[in-house]
Amino acid sequence: MTSVQKEASNGMYTFSSRPRPIQTRPKYRDPSAVQNGGPVYYGNIMYDRRVVRGNTYAQQIIPIPDPAEVLRRQEAKRRATARKQAREQFRPRTPEAIEGRNHIDVQTDLYLEELSDHIESINVECQTDAFLDKPATPLFIPAKTGKDVATQIEEGELFDFDREVQPVLEVLVGKTVEQSLLEVMEEEELACLQAQQRAFDELRNAELVEVQRLEEQERRRREEKEHRIAQQREVLKKELETVEKIAARAFAQHYLADLLPAVFTTLRDHGYFYDPVEKDIETNFFPWLMAEVNTNLEKKNIAREMLDMIICDATQKRLEAYKQLESQPSK
Repeated sequence: MTSVQKEASNGMYTFSSRPRPIQTRPKYRDPSAVQNGGPVYYGNIMYDRRVVRGNTYAQQIIPIPDPAEVLRRQEAKRRATARKQAREQFRPRTPEAIEGRNHIDVQTDLYLEELSDHIESINVECQTDAFLDKPATPLFIPAKTGKDVATQIEEGELFDFDREVQPVLEVLVGKTVEQSLLEVMEEEELACLQAQQRAFDELRNAELVEVQRLEEQERRRREEKEHRIAQQREVLKKELETVEKIAARAFAQHYLADLLPAVFTTLRDHGYFYDPVEKDIETNFFPWLMAEVNTNLEKKNIAREMLDMIICDATQKRLEAYKQLESQPSK
């Protein structure tokens, strides 16, 4: 079965497989196929590797990440990388070495310290039993051939220490002087680099101070300009408001000159100016009188209804008495 895994744009993986026909299972298992690594068809689920046995509560379930959370983490990682690159780009660096020289790491301390890495090693031995059946092999001594002779050598014929040690001593002295000169040149170069670094820092600090001064001056000018513009706009706004108020006042006076008589006439026609006595009679006396009349009428209606009920009860009782008398046999 062929399976394909694809990585989506949000960092999640999807799994898909092509359909395949089901193979026919043989009636009996072929032992040769099992030995050769062929497919094994399990018949007992106790030996099936696909069946999970044991407590399933302890299994670790991998949660599906949220796409929004994944995108947010990727964006945060990208921003951190960009900030790191920006800091590396703007960080002050050591100037490049001049032509013919290279920068190397040297010790600038007052006392030199030997740098050595000791690798821990462990020796392990294994003793085996000696072969007792085979005797030890005797040492091979070749047969002696030729004649024994001797030669007498006087002192100084083969090795003269003062003459032989001169080239070695010259090399040692030359290397020592060369190493000393290299160290002096490195110290001078480091001092020069430090002086250049200090000069560069001083120039950079002076430029930063000048830039800050210019920015502060520009800020003060901009604030002053904005303040003056705001004052001028406020003056123009107040002048416009004053002109509008004067025009509105003149229009109101001209409009209200003929409006007051017309308003009073309209109010008088609609009854807003009324007689207090007439108003009191209409609002207080007439409602009270109508309420009293309604109360008296309700009392009369209640009395009539009660009288009708009494008459109805008496008539019903008289009718029942007549029925009882008619139902009794005559003597």
